[in-house]
Amino acid sequence: MENFICIQCGTQFDATVDPPARCTICKDERQFVHYGGQQWKTLERLAADYHNRLEDEAAQLLGIGTEPEFAIGQRALLLQSPRGNLLWDCISLLDEKTIAKVNGRGGIRAIAISHPHFYSSMVEWAEHFDAQIFLHAADRKWVMRKSPRIQFWEGTTFPLWDGLTLINCAGHFEGGTVLHWPAGASGKGGLLTGDIVTVVQDRRYVSFMRSYPNLIPLGAKAIYRIVETIEPFPFDQIYGGWWKANVLSDAKAAVARSAERYLHAIAGM
Repeated sequence: MENFICIQCGTQFDATVDPPARCTICKDERQFVHYGGQQWKTLERLAADYHNRLEDEAAQLLGIGTEPEFAIGQRALLLQSPRGNLLWDCISLLDEKTIAKVNGRGGIRAIAISHPHFYSSMVEWAEHFDAQIFLHAADRKWVMRKSPRIQFWEGTTFPLWDGLTLINCAGHFEGGTVLHWPAGASGKGGLLTGDIVTVVQDRRYVSFMRSYPNLIPLGAKAIYRIVETIEPFPFDQIYGGWWKANVLSDAKAAVARSAERYLHAIAGM
């Protein structure tokens, strides 16, 4: 019995003798099955071919990503906080070197994930660090490896500790979540967003999509909801889902002008 990992999205599945017939997440219109067909790896095979890079993205914010790039290529963020560390988003590879380095930073109290494309090997991580996993209930059906460590939350916000707050913006996924970090940006506030609010190449802007690989935009109603949901929270920086994909100043204004630009574009004006 193996917990097979989809090589296209990096999601680890419940243990089976043979690989699953398909990846449910990749069959969805927001993702895709590679033209070469569905393929799988085990965690053991992944550890033999890849390694993790750990590098600080900011004070108290440790980036963790896999090299060479695997699946979607995101990097997770270990947010170090006085009452316990939170792993924001997740990656597929977990090996002994990564475990040792994360334990050296104080371990992981809990894991919270922006949306199903980044669920990856979340249960594997939770078991190694004796951590809880917080997921929005709207995305329950996308969990491919069940675990009693998973706690589904409902509603618009979910408070954690040290002022950390999960915020359901929807958009990319119905349960799409961002994390407000009030101590970020030297107390001005930070927002960890994955690609629910994605940081684009021009770091003065962000954007929003239903599907990034398949170029399916979101409608105006979804954009208004994202902007209105995060409006009550102060933040000066945004940390996106990939290395250095960050807005490091005036981030709240960046969201506002980006939403205005996006709405103007989809209106065909």
